[in-house]
Amino acid sequence: MLSPEGLANVIFHVLNPKCLLITLNTPDLSPAHLQQLLPALVDIMLVLDKQWTVLEVTVFGKDLQRLDTAGLKGRSINDLISHDSKDKFALMLAAVGKKEAPAWRHVNFSPSPGQDLPLQVNLVPQEKDGTVWLFGRDLSSLSQMQSRLVEAHQSMERDFLRLRHMEARYRLLFESVADPMLVVDVAQRRVMEGNSAAQLLFKDLSRKLPGSDVAQLFDPDKREALEILLRQAQATGRMESGRVRYLNAERDCNLHVSVFVQEGGPQYLLRLQALSVQQTSHTEAPVVHWFHHALDQAPLGFVVADRLGTILASNPEFCSMVGVASHTMLVNKSLEDWLARGGVDLGVLLTNLRQSRTLRSFATDLRSMVGVLIPVDIAAVTLNGDDPTYGFFFHQLSGARGREAMPAASGGMADSVAQLSQLVGRMPMKEIVGETSTMIERMCIQAALELTQNNRASAAEMLGLSRQSLYVKLHRYGMVAEDESE
Repeated sequence: MLSPEGLANVIFHVLNPKCLLITLNTPDLSPAHLQQLLPALVDIMLVLDKQWTVLEVTVFGKDLQRLDTAGLKGRSINDLISHDSKDKFALMLAAVGKKEAPAWRHVNFSPSPGQDLPLQVNLVPQEKDGTVWLFGRDLSSLSQMQSRLVEAHQSMERDFLRLRHMEARYRLLFESVADPMLVVDVAQRRVMEGNSAAQLLFKDLSRKLPGSDVAQLFDPDKREALEILLRQAQATGRMESGRVRYLNAERDCNLHVSVFVQEGGPQYLLRLQALSVQQTSHTEAPVVHWFHHALDQAPLGFVVADRLGTILASNPEFCSMVGVASHTMLVNKSLEDWLARGGVDLGVLLTNLRQSRTLRSFATDLRSMVGVLIPVDIAAVTLNGDDPTYGFFFHQLSGARGREAMPAASGGMADSVAQLSQLVGRMPMKEIVGETSTMIERMCIQAALELTQNNRASAAEMLGLSRQSLYVKLHRYGMVAEDESE
């Protein structure tokens, strides 16, 4: 056991040399009091000889009790230091040889393979016997906090990138629409933005379209009808349509008003549709040309499908995603053939479009011709026409996440549940359950087969089914070859 003077000298060096402990009469403290003070200052203490070999190890911190102290004795301290901290620790050893004032340094220890221990270290030489005492403070909690901070920052960066992609898709769709469209603030009734067709239509009525009063853009005799449409759309939450006339126009036009909510509050989406082709012939031709050119060159896959999901047209980017040479190979084929969950995904997409006419951020996988799964984010919109058709935008997500080795059911469950939650309030719960029960049942079977490495007897027992019931469901969902025996 150290003498009171020796232990006091050690504690004095462990603390900052400039601290006020120098004013204390420490030799008057008993050894028991000094030994109680040392665990309050450090979490671990190592005694090193002149060859830097560990002679003794004493652990004070509760979180460090897991260390194999017996296995550390007799090892060189350099073997315990992580590679990234060896240069820093070498400088500390050199400072001990020069008898410089000790200083705390952050050093990473690696007592065993795969085990990292961040410590704040100080070296105190003992002139009496030539040993060096190493004192360490555990920084594991601080390191974990820093790791969580980095993960939170990366998560924010991913969310920010995702929002930028969503805004890019919105801008592409908003500017590509041939009809004039305006976004109007509900409270102040002022135009916030308009697409290219709207800018071209109202260029002679207002020098600066954003910020102008929306009522001033329409004929005074039709402003009451405009106000009624706006109030009805805000009250019902549905799209309302009516006939209005903008300034200096010779004929009425159809106005479709919808309400949506953004961070700034509720906003109107106004879409003007001419009653005759002649009225818009001077603006429609160039806009339609730009629209087709944008879709052909867009870095997003685009597909037009009918109400049953049969593909009517597609752009080159979608053909590249699924690995076909030409869009003619996709025409008259069902979109579900290219979705990882087939009819389940298509059923959810079509149901959502029938209810709300638009769809955003539906996460799933595309299956190419060679069976490779591509994670995508789908946005869709209902297109006007005599027969209902739908436009689907496919944005390929970065990072394949190992789709070739992971079935779609194991990676897409959370995304599907989040998407299905958007149907709540739009249709009865009974219909939602009917639309999704097949998908959930198939995912459960596929997950059970994965966990049991395709042992169907074990999978049936895990699911609480008889083997016969499991085989019936496997055949129903096409998860087993037709000629395969039970």
